[in-house]
Amino acid sequence: MFPMTPIAAALALLLCSGAFAAPAALDNTPRSLLAQAKGLPADFEEHFFDVPLAVRVELDRQPLGEAMVVLSRDDRVTLLDFTDTGESRFDARERQAWADILKPGVALGACTGTCPEQLLAVHYNLENSLLSIATENAERDGTVARFHEQPEGGSSGLMLRNQLNLNGGQDQDLGGRFGLEASGSLGNWSQTFNMQMARLGGPDDKTFHAVHELYTQRELQGSFFRLGYFTPNSEGLTRQPRSFGTSPDTAVGVMYGSSDSLAIDSPKPSVYPVYVTANRQGSVEIYRDGLLINTQSVPAGLQTLDTRPLPGGIYEVEVRLIEDGQITSTTQELIYKPNNWRNLDERWRYNLFAGQESKLLSNWDQQASGDATAGASVNYLLHPRVILGLSARQLREKLQYGGSIDWSLADSVSLYANLYQTEDHGTGADLQGLYNYGSGSLVVSHNRSWLDTTYLYDTLPDGTRVRQRNVFTGQTSNTSLALSHRIDRRNSLSARVSHSDGNTEGVGADLGWTQRTTLFGSDANWRLSLFDRPGSYSSGDARNRGVDLSLNVALGGQGQQVSGSIGSRTARDGSRDTNASLGYRKDWQDHVLQSVSVTALTDTYGVGLASLANFGTDTVNGDGFVQRSSYNGNFTGGLNLDSTLVVGARHMTLTRQHQGLGAGMIVDVESDIDGIALRADDLSGGSAALRPGRNFIPLTAYRNSSVSFDFEGNHVPAATIEPSRTRYHLNKGGVEYRKVRVMKTLTVLGRLLDPQGRPLKGHHVINHASRGVSEVDGFFSMEMNAGSPTLEVRHADRLLCQFRLDIDSHRSENDVLMIGDLRCSPDTLADAASHPQQAG
Repeated sequence: MFPMTPIAAALALLLCSGAFAAPAALDNTPRSLLAQAKGLPADFEEHFFDVPLAVRVELDRQPLGEAMVVLSRDDRVTLLDFTDTGESRFDARERQAWADILKPGVALGACTGTCPEQLLAVHYNLENSLLSIATENAERDGTVARFHEQPEGGSSGLMLRNQLNLNGGQDQDLGGRFGLEASGSLGNWSQTFNMQMARLGGPDDKTFHAVHELYTQRELQGSFFRLGYFTPNSEGLTRQPRSFGTSPDTAVGVMYGSSDSLAIDSPKPSVYPVYVTANRQGSVEIYRDGLLINTQSVPAGLQTLDTRPLPGGIYEVEVRLIEDGQITSTTQELIYKPNNWRNLDERWRYNLFAGQESKLLSNWDQQASGDATAGASVNYLLHPRVILGLSARQLREKLQYGGSIDWSLADSVSLYANLYQTEDHGTGADLQGLYNYGSGSLVVSHNRSWLDTTYLYDTLPDGTRVRQRNVFTGQTSNTSLALSHRIDRRNSLSARVSHSDGNTEGVGADLGWTQRTTLFGSDANWRLSLFDRPGSYSSGDARNRGVDLSLNVALGGQGQQVSGSIGSRTARDGSRDTNASLGYRKDWQDHVLQSVSVTALTDTYGVGLASLANFGTDTVNGDGFVQRSSYNGNFTGGLNLDSTLVVGARHMTLTRQHQGLGAGMIVDVESDIDGIALRADDLSGGSAALRPGRNFIPLTAYRNSSVSFDFEGNHVPAATIEPSRTRYHLNKGGVEYRKVRVMKTLTVLGRLLDPQGRPLKGHHVINHASRGVSEVDGFFSMEMNAGSPTLEVRHADRLLCQFRLDIDSHRSENDVLMIGDLRCSPDTLADAASHPQQAG
């Protein structure tokens, strides 16, 4: 940062005061710098040219920021750096673009020749220290663009995600899944590939495999076109009507529809929560169209699932509750994560597909093949608060129809209803209502769905895998009323009443009270839960009634937590089951082992154990768990591994980072400092930690944005990062490559003189790490690369002299090197030529 000299500040005050007394100018033509400075005393004029000046910068009459610049007598302005951008109307990407233009220096006046960023003219006003930039967008409507532009010339790259899930246990066959998800980019087309292999571990004892997606897609402004092998789902709709029956099979054909991929919007969280009620500690598996998309560990009691990791949109999922290695409950739930759509100029959204049902590398006998298939789904924005939906499709020679309405009755009240019919299945309905008030919310839900558990497996106490005992095929319905109320900042209340018909029948009620408090000087959470639920297989078909009291305490050490609970419930044989648990969790930072939790449980049957560990290396991310059932003493366990192979710009890397944002960048970090830790921040969202060596940064596809590099933490070393920011613009699946260098630096203080010993002002002193400008008295300060202690002096684009410094021969204090006087003469160029500079 270059401070304004006292004389320069006085000059600005003098000219501003003179501006009020001077008569209005008759000529509005911008004057040159020499004309503006004409008449100034000689002492003031020499503090105006070729010295750092503080100015305000405006772009099309909007504040861009405050900056330090250097003005030269040949009507050129050179930006040194922006010093304050608090009032800027522009984002960091646009500001960085103009910084890249101004730092090499630009001529004042009208732009001639090649004009970057639609530049028209640049003008400096001495009276108010204002640098004005005018572009072709100055008189245009300032409305924010609706769509992102695609990168000029497209992009290229490949990201291949590998997922391995294993599960099994004592006296149980090993089951699991291996999935490959590939996303690539060629020009402005994106390619998608998805293959799954699964071994169920049941009596069929067969390994299933199938390719689910192999297509290319082109994103347009507001629409997309797809060609290849895909699952004909209703992509592109804001409100997707539901249907039931057989899930959509794969087809070879074409698809065209609406798309928000290029739309500039902000995502919304899930509106309607998804509940699950576990009688014992277990886990939940979430399936979409038969594919496992998420799994979560759940304790006993009424739990709300975390829907944040799930994809956006409105779609149906199958939720399986697993206790003691057995599937004890299966429900159909609606995920409601709509996009923002309120544009009355475009009331229609649509999706069309046509092709032939087909299977590729698949041995799944239930999958149809050979029949023609087609379908259409539409949304109509009847009113900013009312969205209508309609769908019709033919699958397996059966017709499916669906209709929906999404109605926001008020800012705090919303309603979603769906009616659907499938040939040979029947008619179903779904209704979701939400009311938000000041200190809580009320959710009403009613749905009727088709449920088929024929192909779900159960585990007997002796470890034998068989099809579920409670196989159910037919209509199921569920009606619920859920209340969440915040009493004060420490206490909250939750209640839920439900009624089910079909696979599970009866009325259920849950009441919970939660309190945040302090216990032994540590943060703690109490929860008291009362419940009365319909009977199930895990409660001997008797009603499950009980109470549960739990406590979670954050221990004094960072990342440590202890939990405990005590309660009563219905046992497997219908008797009373008193239970208790004690758990401990420990988290680590910058360690392969990220977290470990251990929980001991005791109940009527004996002692159970549950442990979970999360780990991660540079190349793989994963977690594993082991459980011991108190009921039969059997051990079960699971392992999940996730890794991504990234290829682009003739470089490749294997990383644990997931390409969830659609694109990515391979970054090689070279450093003069051991153990350096960097941070990469994507200005469109997301960040990643960087270490010396090869790294991967997930980037947001279709965004014309930039990534900034900075040091991690508050203790910044004496070093510079080159480059500190880089631009990117990639399609989905695109990958770019960058090299980042971290150079140890010293702050150099010196004075620049000519051969006669007179101070040289306004000369640029340049090093690999930074550059500085000499003041009127010749003094300058700057950062210098400690590994390459060389300086070059330039003025008006001419190289005047070069210096190679001997650091050991100068006085140094706290990383500040005082080099004294430097005499700039042409013979230093010859001396530097005889001793080539070392690469920094």
